[in-house]
Amino acid sequence: MELRQLRYFVTVAEEGGFGRAAERLHIVQSAVSQQVQRLEREFGVRLFDRSTRHVSLTSAGERLLPEAHAVLLAADRARQVAAGIAAGHDGTLRLGTVHGPGDRIYRLLDELVGLAPQLQIQLRRLTPAERLSAVRSGELDAALIRGVAAAPELELLPMWTDPLYVAVSADHRLPPEPVVNLRDFADLPLRLAPREDNPAFHDLITAALREAGVRPPPGPPFTDLQETLTAIAAGPPTWTVFYDVSGLPPSPRVAIRRLAEPTITTALAVPPGVPGPVLHHLLNALSRTLPDGADASTPVE
Repeated sequence: MELRQLRYFVTVAEEGGFGRAAERLHIVQSAVSQQVQRLEREFGVRLFDRSTRHVSLTSAGERLLPEAHAVLLAADRARQVAAGIAAGHDGTLRLGTVHGPGDRIYRLLDELVGLAPQLQIQLRRLTPAERLSAVRSGELDAALIRGVAAAPELELLPMWTDPLYVAVSADHRLPPEPVVNLRDFADLPLRLAPREDNPAFHDLITAALREAGVRPPPGPPFTDLQETLTAIAAGPPTWTVFYDVSGLPPSPRVAIRRLAEPTITTALAVPPGVPGPVLHHLLNALSRTLPDGADASTPVE
């Protein structure tokens, strides 16, 4: 039994004749008649009463017609699902993510849902090194990564650039301007995480300090943001550099200022080559949520 034989059977039943069915199917009448006869032999029953003027369903044909409809509908549904998978509408996007400034990550997810409602999205929070390794191994389809200039065996597509912020004890003498420079804290112990915790960010800050010509004394290591801010508020004068001030509760004992330089770029790490359907949806969603002028298709050099 072939699907085309079922389709011919249904069309003859709906049209009430082999000639009209052939016209609707855009084939010759003899082909329709031949395939229906083969289907009757396969089933071992006669499906139509035939006369020179009229064709009607037999009782067996009437009983089998709904089943034929169901089979054809199932086949069409299977084709639609397969086409959706090929186009990336179905399937799963596995994305390594970061803390996003404001609601940027939420807007990205909303855009993805609008572009591909059937797409399943799995977000993974890993260390930067683990994220890159997971993209290389295929465990992740892509990963957002901050401050990384190059990643072997991967392409880095720049997404957006954000300012960095300084947190310091509120009684520290600060310039009146809302934007400060690294030189303003040259003599104050700096809380910076060990390089092995986040090499890209550590290298970004140490390079910026060298460029600014300052060497602040090392302070206690940065642990997590809330714990470090608490230590800055309660302990001897120290300072730290971090990103993403969204959601931070106000503290009367900690002053937060935006740094003029450096800034930090978030990139999307992807496997090299032409993106597949799922990744294509992600890139489209990112391009719709990026700041004006940003481009989600140019690799970082």
